[in-house]
Amino acid sequence: MCTGWRAVRAGAGSCWPLPLKARYWASATKTSDRKSGPWPRSCSSTTFPWMQRLSPLTPSTSHPQSGAWWWESRSSSFLLQDSGDKGSPFLNIYCDYEPGSEYNLDSIAQSCLNLELQFTPFQLCHAEVQVGNQLETVFLLSGNDPAIHLYKENEGLHQFEEQPVENLFPELTNLTSSVLWLDVHNLPGTSRRLSALGCQSGYVRVAHVDQRSQEVLQTWTILQDGPISRVIVFSLSAPRETKDPTEQEEYSVLVASMLEPAVVYRDLLSRGLEDQLLLPGSDQFDSVLCGLVTDVDLDGRPEVLVATYGQELLCYKYFGSECGLPQAEHGFRLLWQRGFSSPLLAMAHVDLTGDGLQELAVVSLKGVHILQHSLVQASELVLTRLRHEVQQKRHQSQRPGDRGGPGPTETSAS
Repeated sequence: MCTGWRAVRAGAGSCWPLPLKARYWASATKTSDRKSGPWPRSCSSTTFPWMQRLSPLTPSTSHPQSGAWWWESRSSSFLLQDSGDKGSPFLNIYCDYEPGSEYNLDSIAQSCLNLELQFTPFQLCHAEVQVGNQLETVFLLSGNDPAIHLYKENEGLHQFEEQPVENLFPELTNLTSSVLWLDVHNLPGTSRRLSALGCQSGYVRVAHVDQRSQEVLQTWTILQDGPISRVIVFSLSAPRETKDPTEQEEYSVLVASMLEPAVVYRDLLSRGLEDQLLLPGSDQFDSVLCGLVTDVDLDGRPEVLVATYGQELLCYKYFGSECGLPQAEHGFRLLWQRGFSSPLLAMAHVDLTGDGLQELAVVSLKGVHILQHSLVQASELVLTRLRHEVQQKRHQSQRPGDRGGPGPTETSAS
């Protein structure tokens, strides 16, 4: 039985469901000389001798083309470990893997830095932060102190160590309640970021930060009833290649509460936390334990998925002006829902089979469920879009006054 509470996407094409007992599973897309396919691996405490009860694991993936964990000549992943009979939990850091050993878990287990923690850890995540003119990967760990702890590589010692969080994340200080979930989103093409956190007390904070000057440009806060199980910063805008280049990117934040309906606050940079949109029915199946924002219907726009302790997976989509609706009818609607046989604890959207389509991995109290697209429907969608592209190209080449393309009887030089 898988009693873990989080499925972690560990680089390109891999997923780690983490159990509370010693044995766990790693699933990755392993590429050989001739084929690429799923590569499941069962691991136990004999492989990683410090693993007894697991909390989140987060790998750094600064080189997305190289697969799980790979980071030039070094890579790092962090593992929270229960202390067992000891008085304190530990943070295990696996780094300096040998080239070519990214799928060799026995080799990875040999390089471990073991740090004793003086607090109970809650959430572990990694983020890219701008240091000078380059991006560096750092790790953020929340605890019951209440505080967020920053771990960054010391280039002189070639190992990670804890550093003051205010040095790089001034927006993550002065906390009065334990942070249950943190999300850091760098704004593409800028030196700015949006950081969102949700606390055990129901406190939610979103900050707009300039990374170069370390200045907090804007801060929005709100207090909800009950602990916050998930906060996710995302964009509802159309893909860049299909939208007006003068259109400003809009960022929203998903806030899931243990006691209230999940909500989305739209257009953070302009409206802060004033434009609240409910996810209808999200409070009808006990507490929302996790959420995910990703494109599951392959239309180029993200859907919002929430999973509940009441064994239901709910998928919502935003309908706005692009659908021809009046302003009063803009909002999220339930696209579909699916029931499971046990409470749902975590989700990850990742290509586990190596076929180019991402699967939805759903971790429940009793196992891991993999939801796949219909290959027939996916192939029909690809053909439809290819036909549309061909028609657009033909239309552009036949427009009057278009001298850039070949004429009806001309052929392009190869």
